[in-house]
This record gives sequence, C-alpha cells and structure tokens, in this order.
Amino acid sequence: MKFLLITLITHLPDPVTGRSRSTTERFRQVVDHAVLAEELGFDGYGVGERHERPFISSSPPVVLSHIAARTSTIRLFTAVTTLSLLDPVRAYEDYATLDHLSGGRLDLIIGKGNGAAQAQLFHVTAEDQWERNREGYELFRRLWREERVTWSGRFRPPLVDAETWPRPLQQPIRIWHGSATSRESVDLAARHGDPLFSANVTNPIEPYAQLIRHYRERWAYYGHDPADALVGAGSAGYYAARTSQEAIETYRPIFDARNAAWRRTGLRPVFETLEDAVERSSILVGSPAQIIDKVLRYHERFGHEVIHLPADSDGLTDRQHRQTLELFQTEIAPALRRAIPSRPLHRPSSVATA
Repeated sequence: MKFLLITLITHLPDPVTGRSRSTTERFRQVVDHAVLAEELGFDGYGVGERHERPFISSSPPVVLSHIAARTSTIRLFTAVTTLSLLDPVRAYEDYATLDHLSGGRLDLIIGKGNGAAQAQLFHVTAEDQWERNREGYELFRRLWREERVTWSGRFRPPLVDAETWPRPLQQPIRIWHGSATSRESVDLAARHGDPLFSANVTNPIEPYAQLIRHYRERWAYYGHDPADALVGAGSAGYYAARTSQEAIETYRPIFDARNAAWRRTGLRPVFETLEDAVERSSILVGSPAQIIDKVLRYHERFGHEVIHLPADSDGLTDRQHRQTLELFQTEIAPALRRAIPSRPLHRPSSVATA
C-alpha cells in the first residue's frame, strides 16, 4: 500500500487553542509539512484546489512548485485539479511546467470541484459542471500527449494545429479521477483506463463502496483488464497513539470543535460523536493495531492500493503531529505494505529524456 498526506489548506483558528495563523504562516506550514512527509517516508503529498472560504488553496501549482524546490523524492499530487473551472490550455501549461520543475514527480487528481463560490467566480453551474469537467479533461489529455492539436468544444474557443509549450517531462502523466458521489467522473475514468480516487471522507463506507464497484464494472465494460484497475481512497481524520484511550482523549476536542463549526454553518454532522465516527466513518483514530485492522476492513470493500491521511495538524502541537506521523510510519505503514501489495506511483520508463 502507498500513503499520501493531503491538505485543502483550510485557514481557520486552531480548533483547540483558538490561535490564528497569518496567511503567510499557513502557507509556510503547508510547505514544512510536505518536507516532513518526505523525511518520514510518505509516498506523496497533495494540495487541493478550492476557491472560497475557509480555504486558501486556489493556486495548487504555485504551492506545489515551492514544495518541489524544498523536496527531492516525494510524489506531488493535486487534490483535486478542478478542470470544470479552468481553461485546459492554461492548466496544461502550468502543470507541464511544474512537471519539469519537480523532476517528473507530478500526479494529477482531477474533478469538478464544489462550493457555491465557483458559480459566481467562474460562471460554472450544477447543470454544466460535469460536461465542463469531461470536455476539459479530454482536451487536457490530448494536449499532454500530442505536439499539435486541432479541437473544438462547447466551453472554449477551438484550436487549429495548436502547439503548447513546454512539452511535458512525463509521457504520459498519471491522472486520477477524484469523486465522492459522481458516476459521471467514475465512467470518465474507466473509459480512459485511468485510476480512481474515492473521497471517502464524509459518509459511512457503503456509498463509496458502491461507487468503486461501479468503477470496476465500467472498467470491464470498456474492455480493460480488471487487474489493471487502480483505486485510492481518503480518510476523514487521523491520530494514532500507543493506546486507544490516549488517542481518543487527544483527538476528542479536535473532533468536537470541528462538529461545532459545522453546526454554526447550519449543517448537521453526519457523525455526532467521536465514538460513532471511529465505528462507522473512515476516520483513523486509535492504537496502531486498531488502525491497521480498520484499513484492512476498508480494503476488503474497496480493493484500494493508495490511502491518504489529512496532512494538517489542526488541534495538535507540532510535537504531537510529528510523533503521530512517526508512529504511522514505524508501526502502521510497514504492516499495511506487507498486507496490501501495490504498484509504484511513478513509472520511470515513461519519463522523457529530452
């Protein structure tokens, strides 16, 4: 199994202490966490894309470029690149440039995005976002693979024998399709033989398991070898300690503060108590043995080879954050790597030499 840390770069007061970081401090923290992830041996670090409060992750290629300069081996992920909002030509130029700056360490997770602000900022609506995502991806895919592209679609001006520069380093790049609910995204991934990354963060396991089953069905429908399907899945939270009692005691104020924040926005949390979340959600809180057992139970339903943990330390001290990630890498990750074989995230033979 492979392990990623992912952040959406929320910018909120600490849920336990109430301390607020400046925007500059928050960005520096994200970069520092990526450096720590590489030091501890995580396989990848991802930065999301959102365009409204409380997130400041509106420009993932800029953040990932800075992380690329501070690291040397860890894979860099977008989580997700919202191609429903972006001009595919501009997105291609940004990410082809980042591919070179990172030495071919880039993976993309694409998706339609969500949030009310995107309709106002980008004039993308619930009625057209899926089609925009599909069209944007299919053009982006061609731009990455072809030196000259002739194309026409609904949402941007046509291209006639168009060249885009720089040409990418990786040929081709691996593009995952991120989805929490969308069968359209799943079908697009299966049609093109691309991997799926299930969000797996808000609800109990069943809707995500259904979506992954649908992906595998559509994968076979399009004539791909079932053994080649590749699935990743998220987790709603993480904190490991030597005993379950210590883990619950430390994480409870973080969980309760998060639920209180949801209630202030008028939304009812899906899991009212931490005990319920530990029992029925993808949250990983407990002893190493408990977390290993839970990931293995989810793997029985998903068949996933990649899992992400939240990268942020909200509510934890820097020392607690480092200690729990160290515990993951020393006691949890080795057991899961042995139990769940996985393919490499990178494909060295596909990186261009020119």
